[in-house]
Amino acid sequence: MKKTSFPSLLCAVTLASATLTGCGSTAKPNSGSAASTAATKPAQTATGAGTVAWSPCTGLTGPDGKPAAPEPAVECGKLAVPLDYAKQDGEQIDLALIRVKASGDRLGSLVFNFGGPGGSGVDLLPMTAKIFAGVGASYDLVSFDPRGVERSAPVKCGSVEKWISLDPASDEMDEATKEFAASCAKTSGKLLPHVGTVNAARDLDRIRAALGDERLNYFGFSYGTHLGAVYATQYPKKVGRFVLDGALDPTVSFAERAKTQTAGFRQAFEAFAADCVKQGCDLGADPAAVRKNVETLLYGLRDKPLKVAGRELTKGLASTGVLAALYSKLSWPMLEQATAAATKGDGTRLLALADSYNGRKADGTYSTLMTSVVAIDCVDSAERPSPAEIDQVERETAKIFPLMRSGGLGSLCAHWPAPGSDESKKIDATGSAPILVIGGKGDPATPYAWAPKLAAQLKTGVLVTYEGEGHGAYLSGSSCVSRLVDAYFLTGKTPDANATCPAA
Repeated sequence: MKKTSFPSLLCAVTLASATLTGCGSTAKPNSGSAASTAATKPAQTATGAGTVAWSPCTGLTGPDGKPAAPEPAVECGKLAVPLDYAKQDGEQIDLALIRVKASGDRLGSLVFNFGGPGGSGVDLLPMTAKIFAGVGASYDLVSFDPRGVERSAPVKCGSVEKWISLDPASDEMDEATKEFAASCAKTSGKLLPHVGTVNAARDLDRIRAALGDERLNYFGFSYGTHLGAVYATQYPKKVGRFVLDGALDPTVSFAERAKTQTAGFRQAFEAFAADCVKQGCDLGADPAAVRKNVETLLYGLRDKPLKVAGRELTKGLASTGVLAALYSKLSWPMLEQATAAATKGDGTRLLALADSYNGRKADGTYSTLMTSVVAIDCVDSAERPSPAEIDQVERETAKIFPLMRSGGLGSLCAHWPAPGSDESKKIDATGSAPILVIGGKGDPATPYAWAPKLAAQLKTGVLVTYEGEGHGAYLSGSSCVSRLVDAYFLTGKTPDANATCPAA
């Protein structure tokens, strides 16, 4: 049997010169904990809602992985929530929050989740606040690190360096997967049963109450669409103005998700190759040559990694760098430059793309991104694929797009020390206000087919279709999408049913 691969990618959204990591669920199966599941009936109130003491921010990380200077308009705070919602008077954990106060007449707060699962909203909000200037005058822009992430009771699993560097087909991968799961149990065993999307939705309602808002106004990207959908299911009467961009269908199986996403990345790579040739491409004279040269580069690194400043660009890291750059058309020039340089022996840029995606900081340490994503996904599904099922998925996805092999998270969750639950897959927001669900025709990480499915599951979903490339339509630069979304947040005007925006 072939060895399982590195987990397929989360979501990296490239915004101009800054590559932001950690937004979107990928070909992952998996589990949930009995302790983290929610009641079947919607919960309409948040009990024991606390308060947030806001103060100047410290310890923020910028897009280059270096410490970011705090800005006067940005405030940070903490909110205590129960570790176990079945024992609300028991042990508490602190959620880290960040806020950019409204610059004009205030309508309320707008809470963001940028995806992952496992992305730090505390780090990402200051980087992206200018993009949301259209609503920032009227809303306090608020984000947070969900439980298990970075500053909010982070899941820690020892070093991720070896695990993320391995070739997916390496004989070492199975053993590395087992070691990784065991290290998570050793260092974060008490926390693991209590992460996951159902508990994150409960936390979200605590945040709403602490902000003093009667209803939650929310903007979720990629995995953040799943969190928003679970919140709307549990608290439909508390839904204010909701936008779910880069929609994830939480009901798909591990195998379905792997194959659909693999096809999405193949489509994105083909679009990149065609565009590269059109612009004049250093990687080949036609799309077939571009693909062959990138494949040759990656497979060559399997036996002979490139030395980069005392480190190595392995096949595993190079594949991550390539796929990370496919999340946005804005990063296609970086992909061409990085891969072309690597074919000539310079892996610096391609390693930098992988590092940004993997959450590597300038000092060589890592954020919790690559551990948090596993912990959350392995609590969000009861599915535990067998070795034979994972092997079958590996074979099928390899035929679709050899550059992306999906299955690694299936192996991880099979060894995971916390049990799984399908509670977060039960989506029905009947009774909520209208929820905008946005899908992009060229989205590789959350393929378009998932958007109408999520809108239908919500019952109150209003579908918006973006015809262009990239993961996250609002972040693509589409003025049409921006106008529709901003008008909805500012006036409550719901777009016409099945509204469509052209490619930017």
